[in-house]
Amino acid sequence: METRSARRRRLSAQGGVGGGLDLIGGLHDDLLLQILGRLRCAAAAARTSALCRRWRGSGLWRHLPELSFRGIAHGAIEAALAQVALLKLSLLDIEITDRLPAEAVASLLRAAARLDPADLSIVVAWVVQTDEMVPIEVPSFPRATSITLRLHKLHLALPAQGVEFPVLERLSVTSGRFDTGALISRCPHLRVLELIHCWGIETITVHSPTIEELLVISGQLRGVDIVAPMLKKFTLRSDVSVDFGMSLLAPEVENLSWKCWSHGQFLLPGESLAVGIDGIWRLVRLELGTGRSGFILGLDIGRSYCVLQERNLQEMFPFPKLSILELCLDTRGHVYGGVVLNLLRICNAIQRLKLVINRDMWKDEVCPPDCPCDQPQNWRSQNISLMGLEVVEIKNFKGSGHEVDFLKLLFRCAPLTKVTVKLAPKVVPNSRGCKNVLKVFRGNPSADCHVYLKRGNEVIYRPASRCSRR
Repeated sequence: METRSARRRRLSAQGGVGGGLDLIGGLHDDLLLQILGRLRCAAAAARTSALCRRWRGSGLWRHLPELSFRGIAHGAIEAALAQVALLKLSLLDIEITDRLPAEAVASLLRAAARLDPADLSIVVAWVVQTDEMVPIEVPSFPRATSITLRLHKLHLALPAQGVEFPVLERLSVTSGRFDTGALISRCPHLRVLELIHCWGIETITVHSPTIEELLVISGQLRGVDIVAPMLKKFTLRSDVSVDFGMSLLAPEVENLSWKCWSHGQFLLPGESLAVGIDGIWRLVRLELGTGRSGFILGLDIGRSYCVLQERNLQEMFPFPKLSILELCLDTRGHVYGGVVLNLLRICNAIQRLKLVINRDMWKDEVCPPDCPCDQPQNWRSQNISLMGLEVVEIKNFKGSGHEVDFLKLLFRCAPLTKVTVKLAPKVVPNSRGCKNVLKVFRGNPSADCHVYLKRGNEVIYRPASRCSRR
């Protein structure tokens, strides 16, 4: 049996311990490249190269198909890219946390284009651009199927006229400025597009026969123009201006997720121009999502104290056929029946209605004579067709005269089967408001009706005929 000292002498003679070659260094180059490739990060691969003598100075990492540079100075990355021997990379991933001038970013893009990667990701935390009007040209990447660019506040320009991104399927741009329509026209096979806080773009234009997924996150938009016959998923997160409008031609879309806010446009000190939707009411938030039973629309609406520019929601948003409407109203004590009735005209195919009244005893106001909140004055006697509406839930119900009138209107216009009312604080079972609700329920015995106190104790009313059937 070979002793430990004999084994050490043998390995030394072979170069494994203190000799010319070590055991790892004796491996074939292809196998060594596979080991380095599993490290992914070029810096880690370079450090690993220092472990064996044959790797030192050989720069085997220069032949790796996938390179990732993170936490490395810009100058070192440029020098490393100049040494790369493989000119058709599978992956090039660069992340720089330092401030870089725009000219350095342009040089980095050109160096990346020389390596012609199939998957490119360049992230620069902060770009210093002396003249925002001078764009930086994005070179062509003919092999790229995926490109991710996060270039803080950088104005980007497309390559020379006619140059395309022929196989690009996925594009994600964060904090850049560019012509979205012109870029998309250069991408004949684009399927996924992400535009995240792209500055200086007021209207997003997406006309593409191939796009299937679209994500837009923006500070404020004036418009969205989409013509995409293959679009399946559209996600939007943005403030919207008072003149916002959306055109959506996407017959195959099945997953919509919109979250839009209207904070108002500044006019004079203390004034703003908000999106008014009906009299004194302004749009605060709009959220559209996809649920099990179909599309769900959520609206936050509040009493406005600023200048309003009244808009029709249908002019701003092309709503799909809705199944559920969820309204959150900050009424400040005002009558809400008229505004909700007008919204139900827009959403007249819904099956469920959830109405939440924000109650704050310190904010409630006294309506002046002829307050516009009670317009039109004949809303109580109007009739609309809500033939799909079966389930209604109302929270923070006080039982005021106009609230009871609205409840009666719902029973008159819709074939309700279940109604749940959760009373506002301080409303007790023997109060006038609660008695008025129960009176309405007794007049509509076909519906399964429930009343809850604010603290959760249930006040149950069931018609005698319903109980006898059970």
